[in-house]
Amino acid sequence: MKLEELTLNNNLELHRLELQVDENIAFIEYKISHDLLFLIHTEVPASLQGKGIAGIIVRKALEYAKENNYKIVPICSFVQSYLEKHQEWRELVAPNAERFLHKK
Repeated sequence: MKLEELTLNNNLELHRLELQVDENIAFIEYKISHDLLFLIHTEVPASLQGKGIAGIIVRKALEYAKENNYKIVPICSFVQSYLEKHQEWRELVAPNAERFLHKK
């Protein structure tokens, strides 16, 4: 199975966008408020780390946001670093997203 072909599932009960890989689940926790999708935390099981799963789930989450007309607030540091490397997705970032982020 190709990882790119995995389907992103929206677990409404747990507020997670999930990718099931074999018997493991990688996910991004989220919250929705009006037209904003807050991407809070990305987690990949240890057995899947180093295989590019985190990048795939972030890209699929961004595709989900675009398809559903959400602007994103990238609270998760991995999502933030992904956006720095993939500027083509910056248009999805909410104009006022900075106000929600913790300052270092």
